[in-house]
Amino acid sequence: MDQGQPIETPTLLDQAQGATTAPAAEERGRVFSRVEAARITVVALAAAAVWFHVWEPLPRVSLVGLLGVLIGGWPIFKEAAENAGARRMTMELSMSIAIIAAAGISQFFTALIITLFVLVAEVLEGMTVSRGRRAIGDLMDLIPRSVTVRCASGIREASTDELRVGDSVLVNPGGLAPIDGIVTRGHSFVDQARITGESMPVEKLPGSVVYAGTINQSGALEIRVERIGRDTSYGRIIEAVEHAERSRAPVQELADRLAGYLVYFALAAAVVTFVITRDARSTISVVIVAGACGIAAGTPLAILGGIGRSARLGAIIKGGLYLETLGKVNTVVLDKTGTLTFGRTEVQAVVPTTGVTEVEVLDAAASAEMRSEHPLGKAIANLASAKHRSIREPEGFDYMPGRGITALVDGVTILVGNRGLLSDHAIEVPHNFDAGANTCSEVFVARDGRLLGAIVIADTVRPEARGAIETLNRMGIRSVLLTGDTKPVAEMVARDLGISEVEADLLPEMKLARIKGLVAAGRIVAMVGDGINDAPALAEASVGVAMGSGTEVARESADVVLLGSDLLKFTQTLAIARWTRRIIWWNFAGTIGVDLVGIALASVGLLNPPLAAFIHVTSELAFILNSARLLPPTKRDAAGGTVPFALSSLAKAA
Repeated sequence: MDQGQPIETPTLLDQAQGATTAPAAEERGRVFSRVEAARITVVALAAAAVWFHVWEPLPRVSLVGLLGVLIGGWPIFKEAAENAGARRMTMELSMSIAIIAAAGISQFFTALIITLFVLVAEVLEGMTVSRGRRAIGDLMDLIPRSVTVRCASGIREASTDELRVGDSVLVNPGGLAPIDGIVTRGHSFVDQARITGESMPVEKLPGSVVYAGTINQSGALEIRVERIGRDTSYGRIIEAVEHAERSRAPVQELADRLAGYLVYFALAAAVVTFVITRDARSTISVVIVAGACGIAAGTPLAILGGIGRSARLGAIIKGGLYLETLGKVNTVVLDKTGTLTFGRTEVQAVVPTTGVTEVEVLDAAASAEMRSEHPLGKAIANLASAKHRSIREPEGFDYMPGRGITALVDGVTILVGNRGLLSDHAIEVPHNFDAGANTCSEVFVARDGRLLGAIVIADTVRPEARGAIETLNRMGIRSVLLTGDTKPVAEMVARDLGISEVEADLLPEMKLARIKGLVAAGRIVAMVGDGINDAPALAEASVGVAMGSGTEVARESADVVLLGSDLLKFTQTLAIARWTRRIIWWNFAGTIGVDLVGIALASVGLLNPPLAAFIHVTSELAFILNSARLLPPTKRDAAGGTVPFALSSLAKAA
């Protein structure tokens, strides 16, 4: 029942040394369990001997009872002394006082029962905490320690510690990716549920991103190393959980303070009870029944569970403070490009004029844009390539900035550009020909002085964005779109997603000013962005949330990183944070309620010491198990390693 102590977990270095240390650690665990079992057995037998008056040579002192108290109470007394030396008021100290006081008035059976309850509670609490350790350990026992590397001399086996950025790693079917990287050769489907939470395997082709810890299911892949060790997505999950154990959220500090206050209150109530009643048993019962272990031990367990569960979803929360703040968020500010959209231009529609087919428009435009470096030209060329069109290389090519391209293909002049380019060549665009309104980029295509049609190009909205906004609305969270894009485009995206508040044409400093204004108005703001221009706003918000596909600057400035860039994972993380906060405050209220009722009953003699100890221990375990509901499943809970996590159930919990 040690309060406020971080739960120890292995680091990546520990993992690397696991092959040599695991057997020894396992043996230590067995010895420790045997010692605990032996101590509990001795105390139980001593309590039975005292009850049945077995071997009582001294009239006033039970030697069996005294021996049982000393053997069983030793770890409790030791921890109480350490806490007292550190000026920490903990329940070990109050329970030690109760045990010693009971023994002092020759109530050895009561002292032994209290000791027995405390020892059993510590074992059960240890089992609960070890589940959290296993859940985190599951994250660490996947990355292989040796890999197959392609080098100048051929293919060889190497340790992951030898890898460098730019190396080529081979991952066979059924193998685990040891690094974050880009596929250079091969085609396969990869199970990346542990990193992004996606239930279906994701197809990987040359150019696709692969995350460390994901499982290659079918074909062999050759991957160029981009990130290693702690820098990988998997390493960040581990680092975030380890940091969460070391960090102390304000609510955890409040829990420790409240635990101390409750101990002081219990001791004061015991003094008052003794002064009024002169009843030692009632006084001891008051000291025993008051317990703040559920608060002090349950709070860090809940925070660890919340951050661990979020990590398994693919949302890396960098500390308990940010988890607590996420639980209070009432306003979410979103960037557009790269956050609500993919941040890449794609052809949305090909609109031919009368008598012309879409294929003619696309073929003409793709041939003209074949040598273009413009993003719109690349979008057209990509679509033609995806449709397996045979593109003719232009014999002549002329790019006019701000206008478009004039190309000569098979002796025919093709124009691809805006209305100004066509006007310069005396080609009229009908007034009623409206391909993309004013919310997309229109690229007009003409051949031999005749308008063929237009190609509508725009950034593509992420498919999960609408569901994410709907979930925010159901949670009662205000959503705001702030973007540097034009007003028509921003309003179209906002209207399509159901965002009522939108501001466009914003420079980075203007975004920052809007965030400052919301925070100054008392709003708890989560800012979600992906670019360098979002970094100041991410740092200024109550919680900054960066898309995993965004820039390194954005990820470093943020307090939360979405590895899979899935906005639904963000809303699930918000729900987890609310759930965590709700459990912690329920533990607060429940502990205080049990203590007040228990002290009142004990002070008037309605609660004897053994029953007081039972109530103390069972209430403590109830609150700890309540917090343990947040712990992510271990491999025993979820054989496939994925987290069965329903958004609907989270919404109810929130």
